[in-house]
Amino acid sequence: MKILLIGEYSRLHNSLKEGLQKFGHDVTILGFKDGFKDFPVDFPLEKKWDSGFRKKIKLALLILTGFDISSYLTYRQFWKNKKKFKGFDVVQLINENSFFCDYTHEKKILEYLFKHNQKVFLLSAGDDYMYVNYNFEHPQNPSIVQPYLAGKLADAAFSNVLKFRTKAFEKLHNYIYENIQGVIATDLDYHLPLQNHPKYLGLIPSPMNVDTFPKKEVVINERIVIFHGINRESYFKKGNDYFEKALEIIMKKYDTKIDVFVTENVPYNDYINRYNQAHILLDQLYGHDQGSNALEAMAKGKVVFTNASTIFEKHYKLTEKVAINALPDVDYLVSELSFLIENPTEIIAIGKRARAFIEKEHDYLKIAAKFLAIWQKANA
Repeated sequence: MKILLIGEYSRLHNSLKEGLQKFGHDVTILGFKDGFKDFPVDFPLEKKWDSGFRKKIKLALLILTGFDISSYLTYRQFWKNKKKFKGFDVVQLINENSFFCDYTHEKKILEYLFKHNQKVFLLSAGDDYMYVNYNFEHPQNPSIVQPYLAGKLADAAFSNVLKFRTKAFEKLHNYIYENIQGVIATDLDYHLPLQNHPKYLGLIPSPMNVDTFPKKEVVINERIVIFHGINRESYFKKGNDYFEKALEIIMKKYDTKIDVFVTENVPYNDYINRYNQAHILLDQLYGHDQGSNALEAMAKGKVVFTNASTIFEKHYKLTEKVAINALPDVDYLVSELSFLIENPTEIIAIGKRARAFIEKEHDYLKIAAKFLAIWQKANA
C-alpha cells in the first residue's frame, strides 16, 4: 500500500513507518518535526512567524483583522507541494489539528486530502476535542487538565489545550469525523473518551522499534543514577514541580548513594544519550498510560515513574509492576524512590519486566500489523 502519515509526536509515526516498511509498504511522513525534538520527516513543514518580532506582528494582525499569517503560510507550503500528497491508499492524521492551523486553513488542507486519497484515518494521540472536553467534564480523571484547574497554568500557557473547547475547533472536529473512516486511540488516556463512539476503531498501543534497543543487562555499581528531563513548555503539565520537590528530599536523604542528572529542553538525541546511564527515569504524572519517552526508557530496562494506573494494569492483565505509577504527591514519590534506592535488586527486576512488556505489547512489527488490519477492514 501507499501510505501517508501526517504529523509527528514523540517519534510515533517514525516507528510506525519503520514497521510498515518491513512489510513492504511505501510510507511517507508529512509534517513538523515536533519542535526541538527534531524528528525526521520526509516532507517537513516549517512554522513561520512564530517567534521574535514577527510573532508580535502576527499577534497584532490577528487581533486587528482575525487573519492568522502563520496558518496561511503553512497552508501555502502544503499547497505548493499538494500533488505529492494525493493518490494514497491510506492517510493517517496524528491529530485533529495536525497542521497547527486555524479552522479555515486547516479545513482547506483537509478538504484536499479527503478528496484526493482513498481512506483517511485519525489518531487520538494527544489533545483533541473529545479528550480535552472529557477531562473538563471529569476533573477527577488524571489528566493535564488537573494542574490547570489547580491554577498552575494561565490561560495563555494552556491555549493549545483550551482551543479544543472553542466553537471553531468543535466545527473542525465534526468536519473531520464526517469524513474519516475511523479514529484509533494510541493509549488508554485517549481510549476512555472514545468508548462507544460509532467512529471508534479501537486502541492500538504506540509502536516501539525494539530492534534499535538491544537487550542490555542493567548493572548497579556503587551509586544509583536518577534522570529527570525537563521541557519548560510542559513543566506543570508533566508534574515536574512534584518531581523536583521529591528529588530535593531524596538528594539530602541519599547523598552518598545516588547521582541525579537533570536536563532542560535538549534535542531528542542528546536527551536519549544523557539518560542512557540512568537506572531510574522521572517522566510524568496525570494519566493512565505511558507516552513514548517512558516506553523507550522501559525498552532499555529502566524503572520509569510515569502513568501506570490500576486501569492500565487491568487492561494489560499485569500482576507485577512494569513501571511506577507516578502521582501528584511528593511524600508518595519520595517513598517510592526510597524503596528502590534501598532495594536495588527491585530496580533490576522491574527493568526486566518493563523490557518484556514492551516486547509483548508495543513491538513495532506487531503494532504495524494491527494498523494494517484495521485500515484494510474499514469500509472494505
